[in-house]
Amino acid sequence: MKVKITLSYDGSRFYGFQEQNSGVKTVANEIKYALNRLGIDPNFNASGRTDRGVHATYQVIDLLLPNYWSDLKRFQSYLNRQLYPYIHIKSIKRVEESFHARFHAKSRLYRYLIYRGGFSPFLSDYALFKESLNIDLLNKAAKIFEGEHDFKEFYKLGSDEKSTVRRIKRSFFYTYRDFYIYSVEADGFLRSQIRMMLSFLLKIDDGKLSIDELKDQLELKRVYTKELVEPNGLYLSFVKY
Repeated sequence: MKVKITLSYDGSRFYGFQEQNSGVKTVANEIKYALNRLGIDPNFNASGRTDRGVHATYQVIDLLLPNYWSDLKRFQSYLNRQLYPYIHIKSIKRVEESFHARFHAKSRLYRYLIYRGGFSPFLSDYALFKESLNIDLLNKAAKIFEGEHDFKEFYKLGSDEKSTVRRIKRSFFYTYRDFYIYSVEADGFLRSQIRMMLSFLLKIDDGKLSIDELKDQLELKRVYTKELVEPNGLYLSFVKY
């Protein structure tokens, strides 16, 4: 039977999500090791791949599960014991055989956490530190990303994307407790795209770049920066189907 597994993980403990050579600690490798130990075919599909240091509170994979694992709660408990403590299975649900975690995803939502207080070593793997941001200015700039654009100048080379066109549904900042949060939702993202987008936005906040320069780079007129913010504050937060 086919199941949909929703999971979370601490990306600071892994070299990204994607499966790599044996011995490299990635999220996919750890899941496959755990499935092998339970005598289950370890091949699965994921909704997407996160880079090294990027976290997930809502990643989705699909898996063909032997019928003798009919008690999904029991299977979830066994799997969580194998993956503890940096990967956690949140839910397992039976789905149609045709379900595909990646190709059936309609959109993906990411959030980036920026801590408004001073530096804390206990948050250093999980947030960026900025004591003050101009939210009104940043929201004006962030909205420019909304809609369909060619993000050719907003992604890291090295991936095998057939197209660099993506549709951003929402792009905005808000505050929650001691955090500024950048939220962005799209039909899909290119490699390191969000980190490059946010880096540009923060340079606007710092007065190093302007909104007009952001428009120029997005319209492929001129490249001003392709720097990335650190991955530690980025979270895959939801996948819509």
